[in-house]
Amino acid sequence: MGRAHVMRILRVLIYLDTIITVKTIPPECDLPNILRREKEHCFEMLSNDKIGSGMQKFQAGCDGLWDNVTCWPSSSLGKTIAVPCPKVIYVLTHKEGFVYRNCTSEGWSEAFPLYGTACGYDVNDTSKIVKRAYYMNVKIMYTMGYSTSFISLSIAIAILGLFRKLHCTRNYIHMHLFVSYILRAISIFIKDSVLFSSEDLQHCNSYSVECKVVIVFFQYCNMANFSWLLVEALYLYTALVVSVFSERKYFWRYIVLGWGAPAIFIISWSIARQIYENIGCWDVNSDEQIWWIIKGPVIVSNFINFFLFIRIIGILIKNLKTPDAVRNDLSQYRRLAKSTLLLIPLFGIHYIVFAIFPDKESNLAMDLHIGFDVALGSFQGFVVAVLYCFLNGEVRAEIKKKWRQRKGNQHNPMISNW
Repeated sequence: MGRAHVMRILRVLIYLDTIITVKTIPPECDLPNILRREKEHCFEMLSNDKIGSGMQKFQAGCDGLWDNVTCWPSSSLGKTIAVPCPKVIYVLTHKEGFVYRNCTSEGWSEAFPLYGTACGYDVNDTSKIVKRAYYMNVKIMYTMGYSTSFISLSIAIAILGLFRKLHCTRNYIHMHLFVSYILRAISIFIKDSVLFSSEDLQHCNSYSVECKVVIVFFQYCNMANFSWLLVEALYLYTALVVSVFSERKYFWRYIVLGWGAPAIFIISWSIARQIYENIGCWDVNSDEQIWWIIKGPVIVSNFINFFLFIRIIGILIKNLKTPDAVRNDLSQYRRLAKSTLLLIPLFGIHYIVFAIFPDKESNLAMDLHIGFDVALGSFQGFVVAVLYCFLNGEVRAEIKKKWRQRKGNQHNPMISNW
């Protein structure tokens, strides 16, 4: 029973592994090499023990043993030998423990307790299968969300680009925000095609330079997305506070902030990962200090958004008490404020709340974070397209005007032929 159990564990461990040539892979993706090195070390140790004892065998004892998982030193009769949990299992469970064998007159006894019990590795455990099914459902859900956002944002960009009367700084900023969401969706699709191209739960077949480039691109798109949301709030605040300002001059500053600032932090993060945490595909952020290079600026931008959120509300309340003539001048910004004031708390609060929780797979908060991100994050682009384009009064007026002109041309053959 004991040997069969050991062989079963060994088969499972080999099944989980994929042959990797990259040196900076996680230990869980290097199981055969770990097993091979442990075996070589075991035979070397047993050989040295024999040489050290003058090639004399233990009388009525047990010779050293490699049981395909761990190494057992030679022992005298009647002794109980304890060895720590095999390294090949520890890298998966991170649980320390000991396994024992008795040296009897009939040889080694079976190992006790079983490796699964002592080291926390149960080959019959179905929790990983359940967790994998959960994450596959999560993947299906956010794929639908990002696909919906991608289509709706593409239509919104086409509408704002086709109608010349809609060409203005405000809508140009909207279009850049739309593009950031589109790039975020594309980066998600590319990342999934790389990391989930096989059934390998540890993504061990994906640890390459190309995979790291994909993760860097994904992080940049995600950060640029938050950056352009900040630009939306800054533009609205500037439009309400500054009576006369050069929109062209500010627009180029917004472009630098929206696309340039994230590039600086992503490059810094990439250099830090390469030097201090060059592990795997960079899709897991184990070093919190390095991860804060990205997380910190995003949290700061969200706090700035909330500060502007409060300031904008105060300005709008104050303007409600002004004469109608002044309020009419601010009507277009008031319409824009309705959308922006909804987006700022809706898309920023979840990031700040869950940023304080540690990124642990077993953490309940992390599971809630994932679910919340899927439900909200993947459909953000769709919500933005609806608020800033499809429900925009100016856009709807232009579409109706164009539709009436087209119907009028169809009813007037002379105009149509002309």
